[in-house]
Amino acid sequence: MFEGDEHVRKVLIANRGEIAVRIARACRDAGLASVAVFGELDLDALHVTMADEAYALGGETAAESYLDIAKILKAAAESGADAVHPGYGFLAENADFAREVIAAGLTWIGPPPAAIDALGDKVAARRIALAVGVPLAPGSDGPVSGPEEAAAFAAEHGLPIVIQAAYGGGGRGLKVARTLEEITPQFESAVREAVASFGRGECFVKRYLERPRHVETQCLADSRGNVVVVSTRDCTLQRRNQKLVEEAPAPFLSVEQEPLLRESSKAILREVGYVGAGTCEFLIGEDGTMSFLEVNTRLQVEHPVTEEVSGIDLVREMFRIADGQELGYDDPPLRGHSIEFRINAEDPGRNFLPAPGTIMAWRPPSGPGVRLDAGYAAGMTVPQAFDSLVAKLIVTGASRSQALERSRRALAEFEISGMPTVLPFHRAVVDDPAFTSEPFTVHTGWIETEFSGNLLPYSGDAAVRDSGGAAPRERITVEVGGKRLEVVIPAGLRGMGGAGGGGTGAPGRAAARPRRGPSRGGPSGGSEGGTGRRVGGGDALVSPMQGTIVQIVAAEGQRVAAGDTIVVLEAMKMEQPLTAHKDGTVTGLAVEVGQTVPAGEIICQLRD
Repeated sequence: MFEGDEHVRKVLIANRGEIAVRIARACRDAGLASVAVFGELDLDALHVTMADEAYALGGETAAESYLDIAKILKAAAESGADAVHPGYGFLAENADFAREVIAAGLTWIGPPPAAIDALGDKVAARRIALAVGVPLAPGSDGPVSGPEEAAAFAAEHGLPIVIQAAYGGGGRGLKVARTLEEITPQFESAVREAVASFGRGECFVKRYLERPRHVETQCLADSRGNVVVVSTRDCTLQRRNQKLVEEAPAPFLSVEQEPLLRESSKAILREVGYVGAGTCEFLIGEDGTMSFLEVNTRLQVEHPVTEEVSGIDLVREMFRIADGQELGYDDPPLRGHSIEFRINAEDPGRNFLPAPGTIMAWRPPSGPGVRLDAGYAAGMTVPQAFDSLVAKLIVTGASRSQALERSRRALAEFEISGMPTVLPFHRAVVDDPAFTSEPFTVHTGWIETEFSGNLLPYSGDAAVRDSGGAAPRERITVEVGGKRLEVVIPAGLRGMGGAGGGGTGAPGRAAARPRRGPSRGGPSGGSEGGTGRRVGGGDALVSPMQGTIVQIVAAEGQRVAAGDTIVVLEAMKMEQPLTAHKDGTVTGLAVEVGQTVPAGEIICQLRD
């Protein structure tokens, strides 16, 4: 695969979940060794078992594990890795991380740090886009100092406005304020999400286009100055400004719009000397107005739809580019149509409430045109501390119509039990005329404002089939000196005390844990009918999920109306307001900011 005397042999994957699995598979396809890293909650994760080696980072939060540069570089040194692939999220768009990887003598499988600096700062990226003539909606010249400056921008340019993290992406730290009263709480929420996800909270503001489509270009650039657009994509179906459904190529573009997208993207990337995979994102307003949004200096979650219609393995292309090879082709011809459905651990019947839990059963679809990129399997737990993405279902057909037909079949086949997922939404949307019509009429706010799927809240699973009896042998996972190892022992031996149970994590001592199997533990999600509301009413306001209190809005003794926010919870990197289910006076409010509350925890009472 590689040319020259110096090339990559062993890749450390600085990520988790389905993207880490995806990269490990690409390594195996390319004949490269792969190294996984994992936090405490991911000891038995799929990416850990998929890689050739795995090294413990410790810690239960992102900050203590996947955002800790020193720990990741230590794992790279101990494993003998000669390259690092960051995936998406976490440190993928952190120029300082890229510099430290390079300084350690490792190959960075990503764009140059200078390009990350130039484009990762969303304000600087807007200036570059303006300099090369790319269309832009009005925005602030830099990060604003606070809600007051954001309000001043709104007074000058009008509402609504977008408040967006200057250093981030993926919809984290992005809020829309439609009234002046919303600016302060939305600004504060954007800052908190940005700090939690990217470690920096600076935000800028810009004018919001009404009922826009979200379109983007998947680009590749080599070190010889060649830039190609592999495909366009449409990512309009979103909730909380985060994508749920993506497709390639982007349908229903005019003969003027597609060339403008392609040429604008190439101009931006050439201006900064970009090398690697990257995505240029744009909004197209209802009136056809196009505005540059941002560049994601990494691989995108939705990259598989581009792979399916182009025949190009984007991860392996990243390997080739990092090795100094030339692309050797122009914008490739495309064939067919592909749609990706993000399978998130969220309850669409309760406003897409994040729902960490244990997967009791997992029966994925198959058949013509079906691909599944998953980060979990049956018996595994989706933790509250990380993103809610469980898997991605990618369905491809000869046309958009055939892709939709196959999607209906594949979504009907897909069974996940033990926790809510967004599958009911996907099954509804592929039959909704707003999405299936030609051209479609969906926009980025359509789910919150117009979707009328009447989805019921998750109420638990009727039953989970038995696995067929205990296995005669048992696989356990141990850590030795921070490196993960698997051991197979006779069933029941671990209970005799000889397998090192307990695992204190003391230096030089193995920490043994059983491989997770199906369990009925964890939240069922079936006791409540809405955010903070118990079926049947009552005075108690309960937390519908495990989460961390990030803001207390109401005060003890305050009179509130149904729908008023009492507290704001953060779970799976998203903020969720917990609202009053009835009119009443807040009593017994005992929670504190920073406190983690389990699902079903009583937050306060609302007395008549």
